[in-house]
Amino acid sequence: MNQDEVVFSYSRHQAIADGVLRDVSAMAQESGFRYAVALTAAAWADCVSWPGVRIGSGQSESGRLWDVLNMARLAVRRAAGPAVQFTVLVVPLLGGRPQPMRLKMVVGPGDDLEPVITIMLPDED
Repeated sequence: MNQDEVVFSYSRHQAIADGVLRDVSAMAQESGFRYAVALTAAAWADCVSWPGVRIGSGQSESGRLWDVLNMARLAVRRAAGPAVQFTVLVVPLLGGRPQPMRLKMVVGPGDDLEPVITIMLPDED
């Protein structure tokens, strides 16, 4: 086997289709991003997911996603490299006071080598 031969590849498109990544590019564009944006399934579960309707909670997945994207956008302004960490306050699913959640945003090449952004938990790659 040639050392430059690719043995296995997993595209961003496949990761989105499989649910490993959640494409949030439409809302990201509304909040000021120019590149495609996706969240890992773990970041979505910890910071955006809001199952069911809870009257009086003031929470929704779209509102929670908007918060994540806007905190990410603010962090980009201070960024000096391809990865930046930022914090977003998240109301726990069981209620209570908002808790700070650390996230990491990485800019890298997409399937066609275009710049794309991935938002993930700090320990994810």
